[in-house]
This record gives sequence, structure tokens and C-alpha cells, in this order.
Amino acid sequence: MSEFLNNIIKSVKDYFNKKEESVLGIDISSSSIKVVQLRKKRGKAILETYGEISLGAYANVENGRATKLSTQKITEALSDLLRESKVTAKKCGVAVPLSSSLLKIIKIPSVSERQLKEIVPIEARKYIPVPATEVLLDWNIIPKETSYSEEGEAQKADKIEVMIVAIHKEIINMYTDVLSQNNLESSFFEIELFATTRSVLSRGIRPVMIFDFGVSTTKLYVVEGGIIRESHIVNRGSQDLTLALSKSLGISFDEAEGSKRTTGLTRETDNEEDVSESTSAIMEYIFSEVEKTIIGYQIRYNKSIVKIILTGGGMLLKNIVDRTSEKFKIEVELANPFRKVEAPAFLEEVLKRAGPEFAVAVGIALRKLEEMD
Repeated sequence: MSEFLNNIIKSVKDYFNKKEESVLGIDISSSSIKVVQLRKKRGKAILETYGEISLGAYANVENGRATKLSTQKITEALSDLLRESKVTAKKCGVAVPLSSSLLKIIKIPSVSERQLKEIVPIEARKYIPVPATEVLLDWNIIPKETSYSEEGEAQKADKIEVMIVAIHKEIINMYTDVLSQNNLESSFFEIELFATTRSVLSRGIRPVMIFDFGVSTTKLYVVEGGIIRESHIVNRGSQDLTLALSKSLGISFDEAEGSKRTTGLTRETDNEEDVSESTSAIMEYIFSEVEKTIIGYQIRYNKSIVKIILTGGGMLLKNIVDRTSEKFKIEVELANPFRKVEAPAFLEEVLKRAGPEFAVAVGIALRKLEEMD
């Protein structure tokens, strides 16, 4: 048999005998750490394991509250989670909180790529509140819709939109240390909103809002044609609702957290009106920020947002989909990032319920999987 034919047969055998490597998506938030392990089989993403660990115990506070932990405590918590979730993957990607980064869309004159490389860093300094040496800076040109003259000729825009992305080196160094102590190797650090967009959106060109209800903050993103056009942080989160319930009902934080998820924001008690007022004020504030973002986008781009996708741990609140839909008269759906992966049928309902909390970790794992091709 010729050497050429032997090489062909070996290549075919190697292809079919190839064992796909598992990858890990890691989401470290202020209240918990979440991991999702995937592998690819015949072009499909397969869920191998996933898990979450609350950080309250590591900070001596109730689970569900935001914490500020040392590098060593985060390392310890991640180690516990990897063990409990039976994670085997060593190659990973990590999400960076929006609060530890900067995302800004700027307009600059339409110039050559070489000139862009000189102009963008200079312009970025106007928006970055720390010395440029303290951040990792990246940028990307946002595609613009082509406009045409009356003669039907494509017109060149005078200005272009550029998305500036900056991540503080301090958090990158901290995460790198945490991963190193857990024998993990990360090839990228990605701002959480990009991971969320990847995991919860299907293909589409019409404007969609991602309403990410976190523990201490709420993040609002408007995505059009796969491009993030707007991002906004609201300084209210799900722990504010829990604290309000706890105070109004005279119950512990843990009891209020459970009540919020099972019976909603009110309970039949003597002080039900007080409960309703305290929680409604918080939700109305958040909803007002959502409304401002929707209206602002419509005015700026003369386009309507057609759907709101709810994600984040705060979206486990009972009746939140109906309440949001009634408020804005827009199609609303609960994020289900696990529908982009294959998993045993008996886990379908469990994963659907857990989906809003795992959107970031799933998005990171999906990107890492693509990177391994």
C-alpha cells in the first residue's frame, strides 16, 4: 500500500477516533460563581455538567446578597464548586462584570484603518476615568446601514461608530490568580454582556432588549442585528427586593428570598399594603429605567424594540414575565440559554428554570467551544 493511501486511512481513523476536549465557562458574580462544562460532538454542543455556589457563606452573610471577597476566598469557592460539580475541563473562558469594565460607542471621522489605530486610543482616553496603562483596551467598528443617493449610488458616511471596550487590569490579574490556583487555563476574558447576548439571542436583525436583573444591579442591553447598540446599569437589584420584603414582613433575609420566588412580592398578612408599597417602589424605579432606555433608543434610531428577554437570577421572581409584558406591551420571554446545548431530556424543565441564572456561563462556554475548532 502506498504511503499516500496510508496517510489518508490514518487521517480518517484519527477523525473518527478523535476525543473532543471539554471546555468550561466561568461566571464570577458578586453573589455566586457559576460554571458550565461543554464538549462538542459531531458539531453539537453537549452539556456535561453545570453548577453554582453561593458566596454568602464565604463572606459570613446570607446567600443571595452581594459580597466583596478576597482573591483567596474566591479561589476557595471556585475550588469547592469545581469539586462539587465534578468538573474535569482545564481550558476555560471567564466573564468580566460590566461594572468592572467600560463600554462606549463613539463617533469619529471615517478614516483609513491605519489612522483608526491612532485615533481610537486617543479618543478612548476621554471616556476612561483611569490611566490608559491600567486597562486593556479593544475596539470594533459597528457596521452601518448603507445609504444611497437619488441616483442609487452608495454614499460614504462622514462618520463611523466605534465600540470601545476597556477592562481594568486589576480584575484580570485577580481572575488569572484564581484560575492558576485551581489549575485552570483561560484564553480570554469577556465582558458579561457579550456572553449573555451569545447565549440568549437567536438570529434576527430587529432591535431586542436584554433585561438582566442581577443581585445588586440591573443591566439593560439593546441588541440590533447582533450588534450591542446600548448598555445601561441601574443601581438596583434583586437583593433590594428581598431586603424590602424582609423588613416589611419582619422575617429573615433567607425567608424573604424564598417567599419572593414562590409567592411573589406580596403575601396575605396584616401589613400586605406596606409590603406592596416597599417592593413596588423598587420595581417601578427599575421599570422606569427600562422605559427610558426603550424610548431613548426609539428617538435616537427611529426604531422600536420588538422584544424583551429576561435574564439574571432576579428573574426567578414569580410572575415577572407577565408583569413585564403588561407594563411595556411588548413580547417578553424568559431566557433559556440551555436550548443551545444538548442535554438529557429529563433535565429539560430543570435547565429551563435555571436558564436565566446561567446565561453568562453558557455564553462563555459556547465561545470557548468555538475557539477549540
